[in-house]
Parts: sequence; structure tokens; C-alpha cells
Amino acid sequence: MTDSDKTAHIERFGRHGVWGWFGRFSADEVREIERLGYGTIWLGGSPTDLRPVRKVLEATENITVATGIVNIWNTDPRAIAGEFHELEQDFPGRFYLGVGAGHPEATAEYTTPFEAVGNYLDALDDARVPVNRRLLAALGPRMLRCSAERSLGAHPYLVPVAHTAEARKVLGEGVLLAPEHKVVLDTDPAAARAVGRPPVDDPYLHLRNYTSNLKRLGYSDTDIADGGSDRLIDALVAHGDAARIRAQVDEHLAAGADHVAIQVLGSNSPTEQLAAIIAAGS
Repeated sequence: MTDSDKTAHIERFGRHGVWGWFGRFSADEVREIERLGYGTIWLGGSPTDLRPVRKVLEATENITVATGIVNIWNTDPRAIAGEFHELEQDFPGRFYLGVGAGHPEATAEYTTPFEAVGNYLDALDDARVPVNRRLLAALGPRMLRCSAERSLGAHPYLVPVAHTAEARKVLGEGVLLAPEHKVVLDTDPAAARAVGRPPVDDPYLHLRNYTSNLKRLGYSDTDIADGGSDRLIDALVAHGDAARIRAQVDEHLAAGADHVAIQVLGSNSPTEQLAAIIAAGS
């Protein structure tokens, strides 16, 4: 894969995307997200197949769709590869396969995630899923390096801007770095934290891959305990008016990210908030 090939694929994501759980968005919502000018729709969770991806692709015209992530422990890479090729035939160039090892608390078979991810990627290689059409969930240096070597790049989840700066150093240039960031459109800090804290605390502040990553970045056990300190929540969940949220999200771009996947919290229908956030940068 040449540098120009990588650049073209990275640019395909745009600067801002929208992250939601599988089945989170209706057909009307994904069409509106595309109309607003977002570059990518990220579908999160651990699906056992790619049928939710097809529904989003069918409802839209050109927007990129990526998984964030397909879990290696509950999917067969050969089956996923077959679905990838079917989607590529029907929607050329629009789908990117994000894969990852999830977290040890969720999987009884979770033993050596780095080796297991490597084996999964080997199977995708054998099934001819292109390196430049797949991404890795990556937090620590070792998995970040793997994402640079064996995929288009990294999709870190639940990370502050400080992680983005460190991740770029590990990845080097010309590798996609696309962190997720949560937002609450509310100018009352206490009210915003009341919305943002529960989905951060449960489950992530009880999962050691996430807590270990936060500790590497200088957060203490006290920051992580009891639902997370205000300092930690404010770093992981942007809140305020649309302009303030857009400014915090864009700090990832200034720190070296190519793209930021925005997850709106506290709303059953996020398109109004997404419209305000994207407009705040124009």
C-alpha cells in the first residue's frame, strides 16, 4: 500500500464522524447525518455479523461506514471476510472493517489478545480483505503499532486528547488515527456530568484495559473510583454549548488525529445536536 493509497483512504473518513451502537440509528437519521456533512458513521458494539452495516449503506448514498468494532472472540474471520466482500460488491469503497479484542471481563476465552488479533488478521489476509480497508481498536503501544503495520490505522475508544497525542507518536505519520469522543450538549456542567458519567462508569471504569490506559495517561485510582472524578469525566465527555463541544472535539485533530467519531449522549434522536456541533465550526 503506497503513501498515496493510504492518504486517499484516510481522506475518505472526513474530519468528523458519528458513533452509535449497532441498531442505534434509523434510516432517516443516517440520511440526515450524511446530509449534515459528516464523513463516517461508526457502528459500535460486538455484532456477530454485518447485517446492521448493510442497512446503513442501503439508506445512504456515499458516506463511509465503519465498524467500531467487530469482536474477534465472537465472530469467524472467514465469515466476516465473506460479508465484507459482499458489501464491497454492492457498495464499492464505502465500508471499512474495524476489529478488536474487546475486554477480558467479557470473554471467557480472552487469554492472549495480541496473538489472537494477529491470528484474526492472518485469516483476513488469507480471505483477501485488503489491509487498507480494515482498522484496529487500539489503546496501548503494542496494539497501536500493530494497527500501523497491519491495517489502515487505529480507532481508540474512550480516550482523552492526551491519548491522541501519544498515539500519534507511536503510529507515525500516514496512519489513520480516529478516536471516539462522547459529548453532551448542555451548558450546566453538573447536569452534563450527570448524563455523561453513567455510560463512562458502567462498564468502562470497571474494565482493566480502559483503566490501565487511563493510568498510563496520569489518571489516578481516585480519578477512576466512584464513577470518575469531574476531571476525568470532563476529559472524556465534552459538554457545554455547541461551540465549546466542537472546540474540545477538535483538540483531537490538533493533537494528531485525522478524524474524530462523535458519540452524542443523552438524546434518543441526536441529529439536532449533531447539526449544531458541525455548524459550530463553519
